[in-house]
Amino acid sequence: MFTFKPLSSAILAALLAAPAVHAADPAPQPAPAPAKIGVASFNLAWAGSQQDFDRQNAVCKTVSWCDTRPRRQPGQSAITDEAARVARQCVADTERLAGGPAGAAMMAPCNAYQGRGAPVPLVSADYAAKLAGLQATIARLIEGEGVRVIAFQEVRSAEVVKQLLGRHAERFGVCDAPHEGFQTLAFAWDRSLGQEGRCSVETGLAVSDNPTDPEARKVRPGLALELQVAGRRVSFLNVHLKSGCANIVPTPVYQARLLDDPAGACKVLNRQVAPLERWIDGVAKSSPDFVLLGDFNRRIDEEAAAGIPPAQVRADGSGPAGVPAPGADGRVATRYLWQELNDGGRSLQQVPLTGVEEGCRGFSGLDHIVLSGALAARQPAGLGSRKTAVVQAPGQRIETSDHCPRSVTLSF
Repeated sequence: MFTFKPLSSAILAALLAAPAVHAADPAPQPAPAPAKIGVASFNLAWAGSQQDFDRQNAVCKTVSWCDTRPRRQPGQSAITDEAARVARQCVADTERLAGGPAGAAMMAPCNAYQGRGAPVPLVSADYAAKLAGLQATIARLIEGEGVRVIAFQEVRSAEVVKQLLGRHAERFGVCDAPHEGFQTLAFAWDRSLGQEGRCSVETGLAVSDNPTDPEARKVRPGLALELQVAGRRVSFLNVHLKSGCANIVPTPVYQARLLDDPAGACKVLNRQVAPLERWIDGVAKSSPDFVLLGDFNRRIDEEAAAGIPPAQVRADGSGPAGVPAPGADGRVATRYLWQELNDGGRSLQQVPLTGVEEGCRGFSGLDHIVLSGALAARQPAGLGSRKTAVVQAPGQRIETSDHCPRSVTLSF
């Protein structure tokens, strides 16, 4: 029979003194590569459904494609009384045929697809070609540029966006901003980034064209999309600000205008400043990583390059820190949009335009992509954005869009 013998004290001491044997430490693992996601902004130029166009076309044929907005002709310093009278008559005739002001507001204006020349008869096939061009352009962004989040402007509804996504429709989630006008904003995002993106509407940006007129139309609201990207909460803020007050450097076509300019468009854009700043500040508290993008209708790159001293940003010399206090009509004392937004306490960085694809025409300087300071700090040096040419068939009579989509690949 085996008998257990206790270890001698000498052997036990030797065992305790021996160095411990450990499994080999695992080799250090490289840090995971950051997720790279393409983000784009695309103004679709009054994109509705085929049925929307056919309804608009029927009304506009009857009113001879009149223009509801009086316009200053070349060489004129102001809009003439006769031009204003003709526009008022056009409004009245269009509203009567469209079923009232609300019905007319949900229809593209008669000159929306006519370009800058004399009105020409258009047919359903002309609009179908525009929609086909938009669908092909969006496919290029997704397949060629790796875009997985798209902010749309000048679109009728989420249903139209789903149609324009074409073969990618099942892959993308879509939301829009309900609005009382034809033009609104929408997002499309790759569902792999979040099956249910959280969308919210910023109604504060939908200021009235005329605060003294309760029947005046309202400009577009803002639309936010929140996603979890690479374990981080990221917000995307889509804007389409008031047009007609774009630049601080004069051109042969456009006058230089500050935001305290008495022009009506500048007054409306000015009234969007305070709600825009409050919206950005509110999002930043819960989502320090955010992207502000869309059609700003303002050359904020031009403003940034001007190097405006802080004391000149506001008319009262108070400097741009904080949200300015609106007056009775909602306007603030600011003169410059970019300096007001990027006021030091609110750190923002524009993504510069570093590439424009051959064949890209249309508006320049209005569409921008802006990063929060926190997100910008994690991007590689030399980050730039690019413009992709829209797809347009030879002889196409309705332009696919007067904006080229602008995109950037971000690291998360």
